Amino acid sequence: MKSLVPVAEAQARLLGAAKPVTATETVALAEADQRVLGRDVQALLTQPPFNASAMDGYALRAVDAPQIGSILTVIGTAAAGHAFSGRVGEGQAVRIFTGAPVPEGADAVLIQEDAEVLEGGNIRTNFEVMVGRHIRPCGQDFAQGESALKAGTELTFANITLAAAMNHAELTVYRKPVVAILATGDELVQPGGTPNPAQIIASNTFGVAALARKAGADILDLGIVPDNDALIQAAINKAVAAKADILVTLGGASVGDHDLVQAALKSQGMTLDFWRIAMRPGKPLMVGSIGETQVLGLPGNPVASLVCSLLFLEPLIRKLAHRQPLSRETTAKTATPLKANDIRQDYLRARIIGHENGIPIVEAFTKQDSSMMKIMAQSDCLIVRAPFAPELDVGGECVVVVLK
Repeated sequence: MKSLVPVAEAQARLLGAAKPVTATETVALAEADQRVLGRDVQALLTQPPFNASAMDGYALRAVDAPQIGSILTVIGTAAAGHAFSGRVGEGQAVRIFTGAPVPEGADAVLIQEDAEVLEGGNIRTNFEVMVGRHIRPCGQDFAQGESALKAGTELTFANITLAAAMNHAELTVYRKPVVAILATGDELVQPGGTPNPAQIIASNTFGVAALARKAGADILDLGIVPDNDALIQAAINKAVAAKADILVTLGGASVGDHDLVQAALKSQGMTLDFWRIAMRPGKPLMVGSIGETQVLGLPGNPVASLVCSLLFLEPLIRKLAHRQPLSRETTAKTATPLKANDIRQDYLRARIIGHENGIPIVEAFTKQDSSMMKIMAQSDCLIVRAPFAPELDVGGECVVVVLK
């Protein structure tokens, strides 16, 4: 029997063959969150476009206030969006508000708390005045033509704010990878349906799709296809024709009499890279390709499909989408003893019950059957047990994959 592929090797082979998408598209600024820039973004203007006041106060010439107690005459007002049209001359000041252009002739701002208002439209300085104080110089943030955002940047709220300030209503981003999801099996019924006594409700598609969207993908849902070779091949052909970047199949990838997916994929030209992973849950994982479409055959078991999605599908999508790898692994301490492991790498569902010096304390669930979705939903992490890991006592260090 062909040996099982170790998890780390499987991940390396899958990601090593992955090529990030090159096509770009233009999206509105409001739709750009978490997208990745496909080209540099140059400022369409200078910010600030003029010397601007950073505070409410008085714009004046520093030379006219050589010491505290200097008296100046207020000759006008400058507010944000409303510049003072004149010039500040000797012994003069202009009442100014935050964001307003500093009037010609002025080279300092005295904040209002440091100015005493006198009768007759004059002020007295109660603090020293220095050239440039409380003035934001023209172009302090960025200059017109400056590439302030580079291609490959994953857009966050701060990046989007910058793009808006640079006067961009739209941005060029890499298109999202398309993930086609195909569930197979006579036993499956869509949620909301009425299963017969031998059927179950299909759940995998929705969890896998949610994870894929969060990783940065668009979803092509191919629905549920019964155990019929022609129908399965037709669905596979639909994904390839749609130029899906990834085809995810759910179930049917083994070699039993009713497991038709692998054979159907090969009939459609799939090159099988590897199949069967040294992990629990998730042993039947399959990886291959049909032309430019990467194929990821996930187990039909609900928990196994989600664990495999976290370990293989999420990093694959993020690479295709030009997003940085997401590190989910951290060190923890076990609150319960863990038995010695066998040849397969184990992923035990667990919850975090506390912390010790910043290190999570984790408790594995007693039941680990891979069909039990309730336990998966209650889990905060997966405890990783390497092949042939020895027994681990309470308080022992372990690696966990954080889920939430």
